[in-house]
This record gives sequence, C-alpha cells and structure tokens, in this order.
Amino acid sequence: MGHGGNNVVPNVHFRKVNGMQAGRKNRVMMRTWLDQAGRKKRRSNNRKAKAAKLFPRPAAGLLRPVVHPPTQRYNMKVRLGKGFTLDELKEAKIPRKFAKTIGIAVDHRRRNRCSESLQVNVERLKLYMSKLLLFPKKSGTKSVKKGDTPRSELKDVAQNTLKEIIPVPKPSTEIEARAITAAEKEASAYKSLKKARTNKHFLGAKMKKEKAAAAKDA
Repeated sequence: MGHGGNNVVPNVHFRKVNGMQAGRKNRVMMRTWLDQAGRKKRRSNNRKAKAAKLFPRPAAGLLRPVVHPPTQRYNMKVRLGKGFTLDELKEAKIPRKFAKTIGIAVDHRRRNRCSESLQVNVERLKLYMSKLLLFPKKSGTKSVKKGDTPRSELKDVAQNTLKEIIPVPKPSTEIEARAITAAEKEASAYKSLKKARTNKHFLGAKMKKEKAAAAKDA
C-alpha cells in the first residue's frame, strides 16, 4: 500500500524488545524497589526515636498558626503557617520571649490582614495554654518557679504525638438546601454591580459639586 504524500519511510524497530535496549531502558538494568518495606520500618523507628528524644514535649515540635495560602487558587484552604504574629501573642497575653521557651513558633514578619484570622489563632493559643504542662527545670522544691505545673499533676504524662499538636480545623463546604426567598428573586446582581460601577465613576464629580455648593452657601 502506497503513502499519500512525501512522508518519512516507516522504520519501526519491532525487534527492540525488553533485554535488547541500550542503557537504562534495558529491563536488565532497571532499578528495583525491594527495600520499600525496610525503608518504611526505618522511617517508623526514626519517628519513634525523635519522639523519645523530645519527650515530654510534643513530637511535632513547635505549635504553629492556621493560615490561608496566597493567590485565589488556594486561599480558600487552610494550612499551618511559620509562626504566630506579635499581635496574636499580645491578644493572647503571651510575652514573645516566653512563647519561644514553651514551644510556640513566633514569626515577626507575618501580619494579620483581618480580625477573623487573628481571633482563630488567638483561640488556638488559648487552647494550647489551657492544656500546657510546665515541668520544673531541675529536681527539688526550690527549683519550682511561678507558673510551673505542680508535681502531683506531672505523673504519667502522655506525650502529644499528633502531627499538628492541635488539629487544623477543616471547614465544611456543604451548603444546606433551602427555598429561595422573595427578596433574592427580586434582586438583580447585574443591576447592583452596574449601580456600584456608576457611583464609583461619578464619585469625583459628585464630591466636587457638593464642595462647590457648600462654598457658595458659606
């Protein structure tokens, strides 16, 4: 059967089967993953060793805030941030230098753009402080300082092994079905946007007119 144009002459290499290719494409030279189960065990042992080294502190390390990622694509989600802002610590009444000593991450660069995120992290800090147990630095009655937890409450303390210390809240995306109200039926999104755009366009002229009228009356 002929070709319908000035095309490349077919030259498919059907004889190049597994075991006959060059380099890493050869099945004989393909890398195996036989140590997958061993690596899993090693990672588990490393996590346990790290937790034992940090005991009685949380295995996850420092407490971190809940933040919204940047850009419109991801800002509806929440994740852990680098550290709490100075305003959040001030609102929760925790000194910034003391916060670092009790397992709270501090980020002096971050800013609170809204009161909602501020309150969420303040509540997170207050919850952490309500569950916090402070061990005395040394043994003996003289080493117990103000703010330390009594020794009677420090017996058989369980370590916090959660990934986030305090779980990140997962906002529900489900919307409960309801009937459309009469006000919603009458409202027009197009008219509302059009009016707002018009008001913005003529705001300068309107202010100028009012200012001239006020000057004329004076």
